[in-house]
Amino acid sequence: MSLRILATGGTFDKHYNEIAGKLDFAESHLPEVLQRARLTVPATLEVCMLIDSLDMDDSHRQTILKACQNAPEKAIVIIHGTDTMRETAEVLGAANLDKTIVFTGAMIPYEVAGSDAFFNLGFACAAAQLLPPGCHVAMNGKIFPWHDVKKDRQAGVFINK
Repeated sequence: MSLRILATGGTFDKHYNEIAGKLDFAESHLPEVLQRARLTVPATLEVCMLIDSLDMDDSHRQTILKACQNAPEKAIVIIHGTDTMRETAEVLGAANLDKTIVFTGAMIPYEVAGSDAFFNLGFACAAAQLLPPGCHVAMNGKIFPWHDVKKDRQAGVFINK
C-alpha cells in the first residue's frame, strides 16, 4: 500500500511571521514532518494549495476532489484547516470515490510548542491504511464519518453532529 498526502493549508501548515506578528503561509512543513515521522510506507506529497480554510471556496474544493480522483493511490490523507474541513469532506464523501480518504489538521500550528499536528498526521496515515473506502475525519485520536462530524469551537475538538 502507498499513501497520497494532499496539503491544502490550514493551521497545520501556518508559520509564525515575527515581523508581522501573525500566522501566515510560506512553504509547507510537510516534507520536514514526513522525514521526522520516519514513515516507512511509500508516500507521495502533493501540495494543492496553502490557504486558510475560511478562504476556501467551491473552486478550491473541486481542485481537491480532482486531486483525489487523479491519485493512483487508494489511500489519501488530506491536511486541511479545521474551520471548513467538514464542508470539504462533504464534497468528497458525496463523490463516493472508491478510495479511503482521511481528513486531518491541527488546532495549533506544527511549528508551535504543544501542537497536535504531528500526532494527527500519524493517526490519519494509520487510519487511511486501515479504514474501508469512504471519506473520514481523523482528529485527536477519534475517527468520524464525513456525514457525522462537526467542530465544537468552544471545546476545540471534533464531535459527532
